Amino acid sequence: MTGTARARSFDRAAGRYGASRPSYPPALLDAVEEFMGRPLAGARVADVGAGTGIATALLCGRGAEVVAVEPGDGMAAEFREALPGVPVVRGDGNALPLADASHDLITYAQAWHWTDTGRSVPEALRVLRPGGALAVWWNTHALDVPWIAAQRDRVARHCGVQPPSAARPDDGRAVRLAGFTGLRTARRQVRWSRTVPLDTHLENLGSHSAFLVLGEAGTRAFLAEERGRLREIFPAGTVEETYVADLLVAFRP
Repeated sequence: MTGTARARSFDRAAGRYGASRPSYPPALLDAVEEFMGRPLAGARVADVGAGTGIATALLCGRGAEVVAVEPGDGMAAEFREALPGVPVVRGDGNALPLADASHDLITYAQAWHWTDTGRSVPEALRVLRPGGALAVWWNTHALDVPWIAAQRDRVARHCGVQPPSAARPDDGRAVRLAGFTGLRTARRQVRWSRTVPLDTHLENLGSHSAFLVLGEAGTRAFLAEERGRLREIFPAGTVEETYVADLLVAFRP
C-alpha cells in the first residue's frame, strides 16, 4: 500500500482519531514561540495535515490566526464540527493552496512524514514570509517505559512491520530526515504523559495507519488480546501513556 493510501486511511477512522489521539504539551508551543522569538498571538499560521484539529485548537488557544489545510474528506468533516469558526481548505503539503509569503508559521503536527520533502520544503518556503518558521512535530513513544516498548514490539509483529529503533536520531540526522539540510534549524524534545481509560488507549492504538490497513478483523483480534494484557498492568482500568514530543523548526532565510 502506498504512503498516500495509508495517509488517506485515516478518513475511515476520523471520529475515533479525534476522540482518542493525544494532544500536545504546553511546553511544545512554548518552544515554538521561543524559537520564533515572538508569541503566537496574532501570528498568521497554516496548520497543514490538520486532521480533526487537535493542534489547530492549541494554536488558536494561543491567539494565532489559523487556517487549516487538510486533504481528507472524513478528517475535514470532523474538523468543521470541532472548530466551526476556523477556516479549513482542501489540499496537502506538496502543493499548498496558499499565497506566496503569506504566513508567519506553517505547522505539521504528526503529518510531515506523509509529504514528499523534495516538494513540501520548497512549498513551505514559498508560503512563509522572510524569517518565517516551519515547525514539524510528533508524539513519539517513550520506549524506556517497559510496557510501552513491549507493546510496540507486539504491534510490529502483528502488522508485519519492522519496529522503529528505540534510539532517537541525533539533531543532524533529524535535520536530514526532515529535508531541512541547509536551513537554520532548532530542535526541542518534551517528555509528557496523559492518563486515559483503557478503552481510549485501545481506540488510539487502533486509529494508527498500521491497523487501519489491516481491516477490522485483524485489528479487533489484536485489541482484544491487548485489553487482557493491559488489564493485568493497569487493574484500575486507566492507562498512563508516556510520550516524547519531538519538535523540529526550520526558518526561511
